[in-house]
Amino acid sequence: MKVRTAVRWSRLYVPTLRQDPADADAVSHRLLLRAGYIRQLMAGHYTLLPLAVRVRTKIVDIIREEMSRIGAQEFSLPAMHPAEIWQKTGRWDVMGDEMFRLRDRKGADIALGMTHEEIFTTLALELRSYRDLPQMWYQFQTKFRDEPRPKSGLIRVREFTMKDAYSFDVDAAGLDTAFDAQQAAYVRIFERLGIPAVAVQASSGSMGGSASVEFMCPSSAGEDLIVRCPSCGYAANVEKATSQVEAAADEAGPDAPEQFPTPGVRTIADLADGFGAPADRQIKTLVYLLDDELTLVLMRGDHGLVEQKLLDATGARSVRPAHPEEIREALGALPGSLGAVGVSGLRIVADLALQGRRDMFTGANVDEVHLRGVDISRDIAVGSWADLREVVAGEPCANCGTGLEVLRTIEVGHIFKLGYKYSEALDLTVLGADGTRVTPIMGSYGIGVERALAAAVETHHDEAGIVWPVSIAPFEVAVVVVGKDEETVAAAERLYSELQAAGVDVILDDRAERPGVKFADVELVGIPFRVTVGSRGVKAGALELTHRATGETESVPLDAVAPRLRELISS
Repeated sequence: MKVRTAVRWSRLYVPTLRQDPADADAVSHRLLLRAGYIRQLMAGHYTLLPLAVRVRTKIVDIIREEMSRIGAQEFSLPAMHPAEIWQKTGRWDVMGDEMFRLRDRKGADIALGMTHEEIFTTLALELRSYRDLPQMWYQFQTKFRDEPRPKSGLIRVREFTMKDAYSFDVDAAGLDTAFDAQQAAYVRIFERLGIPAVAVQASSGSMGGSASVEFMCPSSAGEDLIVRCPSCGYAANVEKATSQVEAAADEAGPDAPEQFPTPGVRTIADLADGFGAPADRQIKTLVYLLDDELTLVLMRGDHGLVEQKLLDATGARSVRPAHPEEIREALGALPGSLGAVGVSGLRIVADLALQGRRDMFTGANVDEVHLRGVDISRDIAVGSWADLREVVAGEPCANCGTGLEVLRTIEVGHIFKLGYKYSEALDLTVLGADGTRVTPIMGSYGIGVERALAAAVETHHDEAGIVWPVSIAPFEVAVVVVGKDEETVAAAERLYSELQAAGVDVILDDRAERPGVKFADVELVGIPFRVTVGSRGVKAGALELTHRATGETESVPLDAVAPRLRELISS
């Protein structure tokens, strides 16, 4: 039986605050500061105080148990990496300003690791034969990302702990097995952490690879939008989501586009309101630089562009909107009157919702002049078609037709099928069964530990404070002494020792504070169960046991308190 560490509140550092911090935007940020879990050192960098360390340890233990369950082996790799390894995969430049870089005293370029694909792959160069595969390796390590706008406490930071795992297999079937095992482990992990994570299809982004699944926790503090079908279970990040688009019934229109003046028109709405051009019959022309190549991106007027979809569709590493002077030089007009009719010599990418459309409106590349009667296949030299648009709530699910939901979420985990990107770039091969060299195929699997801690608070709280799931609470039980007489104190000490011996994670609140202060602190900190030990209860032979999650209180005989708590904790 596991014996828990003895802790008394009077000796524990828990600097609770009575007022909400003025600069705390997310619920988890506010409550973790108020309840004495964290303190900010500088933007994006936080000190975890003793209570947070206890929660973090329990999160790590759960993740470690589930990784061991699927046969993953734990490593600990350096957080500082030589530049040349990242340069071999091309990500030294791709990561841009988000990567912390420095030079040592010899002038060598070094990165603070954002992730460890390159470093684990370098370690795997010692694998010799297909008999050494499969391998599944993981670690808990500090990561560094120079976020331009750290916010929401532990949700978006510049220094954090990640559990990152990597699989190496001899073929795609092996990768499928590893990926499925990790996905099942992630489902169990988030269930045990009490985080309602939704598994969604996602973009691989700069990680590369094919299949990509994010685990997203619904929260108003989140920065990611997911699309979910309440009927069939389809779910995807907005960067990957699709939906049905109602087929348009366009007229044939004129034999050629017709110009007409549009003074004062600057937006889709201006053209719709003043000139009888509904937004769904307009071609919106956006001008971007994709890897420094000027590109026209065409969307339906009422649809929004998802830049990640544009990157995924074109394979570009970087994207930015063109500046007005760049647009004027290329097209002869400014935004508001732009179009792709008759344009040659520039890359044109169009959204699939525009395919086959006729009798459309668009800019004429002359300021305050537009075109009507545009037939896209006839009048525009589209170079490539792709799904580029943002799905919005209520659109029909592509699978079943039910109206889709859009939820704001926190990304708490992400798994990728990396494929051969890193093993090929770093020349990782093993001897195959037929005597030829084989390139292992890889997967990558990550969970942000402190972000999971914050997501749990975002999910489990009320007006009084945090309501931790039992599995990750800093303490399972608080024994609160509300009397000073010897009999009461002795009864509290006996119960405290009994719970310790039974393996219950218990704290004894022995402070010389008023009962109201103690009760408020237990609620703010979020301890799942509180046993109140007062002289009246001791004399009556029964104590009050309060459930933090429900607020319910039950009277339990003194000798039955420990068994009752063990029952509640294990349920």
